[in-house]
Amino acid sequence: MNILQTLITRRRFLQATSAAGAATAMGYGALRGLAPVRESAAQEPASMEGETRITKNICHQCPARCGIDVYTRNGRVHAIYGDTGNPIANGKLCPKGHLGTYLLYDPDRFEGPMKRTNPNKGRNEDPEFVPITWEEAFDIVAERLNRLRENGESHRFAHFYGRGWGSSDAGMYGDFGKLYGTPNSAIGHASICAEGSKRAKEATDGNNSYNAYDYRNCNYILNFGASFLEAFRPYNYLMQMWGHMRVKSPQTRITSIDVRMNPTMAASDRYHMIKPGTDGAMALAIAHVILTEGLWDKEFVGDFEDGENRFRTGETIDADVFEERWTHGIADWWNEELKDRTPEWAEEITTIPASDMQRIAREFATTKPAIALMERGPTAHFNGTYNGMAIHALNALAGSMFAEGGLFYQMGPSYGPLPVSADDYMDDYAKDMEGKHPRIDMAGTDKWPMAGTMMQETAKHHLAGDPYKLDTAMFFVTNPIWSAPDPILWEEALKDVFIIDTSPYPGETAMYADIIMPEHTYLERLQDSPTYPFEGWPMSALRVPAVDPVYDTKHFGDMLIEIGKRIDGPMSEYYAELGDVENMLRHRAAGFADDPGDNGVNDFESWKEKGVWYKKPYHWRYWRGQFWEWDGDDYTIEMSEPEVKDKLMPTGSGKFEFKSSFLEEHAGYIAEEMGIPEDKAGIIQWVEPRHTGGGDLHFVTPKLPLKAEGRSANLPQAQAYMQPIVGGQGTVFLEVHPRTAHERGISDGDTVRLSAQVRGEQKSITAVARLMPSHRPDTLVLPHEYGHWAQGRWATANGRHAKPGNSGELTENLSDPISGLASYYTSKVTLERA
Repeated sequence: MNILQTLITRRRFLQATSAAGAATAMGYGALRGLAPVRESAAQEPASMEGETRITKNICHQCPARCGIDVYTRNGRVHAIYGDTGNPIANGKLCPKGHLGTYLLYDPDRFEGPMKRTNPNKGRNEDPEFVPITWEEAFDIVAERLNRLRENGESHRFAHFYGRGWGSSDAGMYGDFGKLYGTPNSAIGHASICAEGSKRAKEATDGNNSYNAYDYRNCNYILNFGASFLEAFRPYNYLMQMWGHMRVKSPQTRITSIDVRMNPTMAASDRYHMIKPGTDGAMALAIAHVILTEGLWDKEFVGDFEDGENRFRTGETIDADVFEERWTHGIADWWNEELKDRTPEWAEEITTIPASDMQRIAREFATTKPAIALMERGPTAHFNGTYNGMAIHALNALAGSMFAEGGLFYQMGPSYGPLPVSADDYMDDYAKDMEGKHPRIDMAGTDKWPMAGTMMQETAKHHLAGDPYKLDTAMFFVTNPIWSAPDPILWEEALKDVFIIDTSPYPGETAMYADIIMPEHTYLERLQDSPTYPFEGWPMSALRVPAVDPVYDTKHFGDMLIEIGKRIDGPMSEYYAELGDVENMLRHRAAGFADDPGDNGVNDFESWKEKGVWYKKPYHWRYWRGQFWEWDGDDYTIEMSEPEVKDKLMPTGSGKFEFKSSFLEEHAGYIAEEMGIPEDKAGIIQWVEPRHTGGGDLHFVTPKLPLKAEGRSANLPQAQAYMQPIVGGQGTVFLEVHPRTAHERGISDGDTVRLSAQVRGEQKSITAVARLMPSHRPDTLVLPHEYGHWAQGRWATANGRHAKPGNSGELTENLSDPISGLASYYTSKVTLERA
């Protein structure tokens, strides 16, 4: 038994497993057995006496942003339910929803601000944190930032963030960086999340965004790699819509394409196991069938002048005889790519029978409205953007863009302006720094010209000093030492960077911190949350504190304001005028006065009371060859082509582009990085994936319903049923096909070793095998959750089995050159008994 287990068993077992978790915090040294346990006053369970209070809040278990009702009694949370007035939750929650109580009372939470006293950093180094006051913490950070500014080195300060929510946290980064003078004010996690689908849509319909969907009226879903019933967003609402789609008349038919068995696959009408990274080939074959059989939506796409279908396998067409309506480049797409992409061709690549692809194509094109859905599965590869473009092209061929039962883009809320403008407080230094230095991740430069963010590149750039070395970095809701590909590189990189971590929990990045500034958990926080793409019409929920802070923590937005007040020059005046987060949100809510929500919300107080502002319907609709705008009562305002380009499809042509003007602008870069001829760079096409690792088995690392994006790793309640499809119970299993296991002498429950080449070195992790006959024999599945070496007592000592290593340690830092999305699913590994 190790030291940590001894501590828990002998001293903390009863306390750590009491109702709702004992609210006892430890220093990191105690968690790892490196110092005595630091005791604090135990929190008593909520009394059954007293009046129950219900507070509106927003769940933070995933990006869905479901409205919740938080029940408290005597200042303690005792229940969480879905808010019946919130259009996403509709009174319901997913299995993660109740975990907020456990996160709030997690005994391993940081109790307050601390500073590091051990200058050495590493997995086996105790930071030797000591408590400090918030004033000390703010002064230490501000003094460091002021010194960088005095030395003309403000660009060496960076903000890294994960799940930002609204104007009161991540939305503040832009002004902070502009006033301070750094290009690194908002290095987001999108490049290690799902940036590929956004860029595929920007390249085709001009919108760099996720889609909103009209599932309620959809009759067919062709789902490529979106785990609809597992981790797609908004998860809770999707489960509700699944039920609706399966009982409505006509019933929505669902075909799912993935590389492993999962709840979505099991519940679909038809599923197909595809070879990893080849989704684009299948989508092209489906498009080929739709065109050769004359099944495309002619009112949206256009048609041949005489109505005769000239799309014949292997034959080119004359572009002059096809009259396009709301699309651009279909003749080039057919002639240069699609004419040869038959189902028989795709079968050799995908392993899916050609006859099945033909059947799917016919169903999809004739069972309208239809949606071709995708997420990270097809796009987390070197060829990810082209895969995504091929899938999204099916939506255009089916006439589903902006149509009832189809897909569109999210409108923003009717916010009022902030009380002050950052532009009025820029000094000469800040103005001089604009554009002077590239970002540390090189996003938007010649190296990554189409990428909006490249968080995963930061570590190697810092280590190489190219374009420069960071001096100070602040992390908010992101833990790259755990979640980035090849996280070992981050462990090396952050050893000589002054780290400010704001997580409430002792995660891996926090163990490298020089200053701990713990934020509130979401149940203690005041925060706005404009909806993720949902149903298109605008919505913004408000997170209202359900309880007073359990510990000495602060709202992240207020941290930025307090640091800003201490920066020399007019920047401090700006933040003094801004005041605090509540003042910001009151000004945002002032915009509702002129545009009251459908539920009557028209100011800050009614927003707090109802928890959400929303305004139906979506303002635009495609129908029978024409786009229409809402006039207040119906879709009666006919839109011109320039208006469609301005408001809906801002591509070069103002139409859906099968030949992308966005990619053509970067044709030289694409030719150099991907080996595609410049004159073909804009065409939606098949590009071979590039696999790393050097092994013989594909390695995929999906999210699970209980993952909570890493926040549930220290919750035994979540661990108990983390992986229900194969048993769960305290560990995460490596899911292996029985034939693959038998060939290697592996039995169910054996400890196994997975190995791959990463940066030229052989890396290995261990896991526990669980035989899964419904997976592909050539594909191993290790859900991305366990293997933590920090995060709390249960995260670091989970289960009675061998603890898996972090799957990221076998993932080479390879990214899609176009979107910049990390290729998480492209590794190939070897497998053997340990």
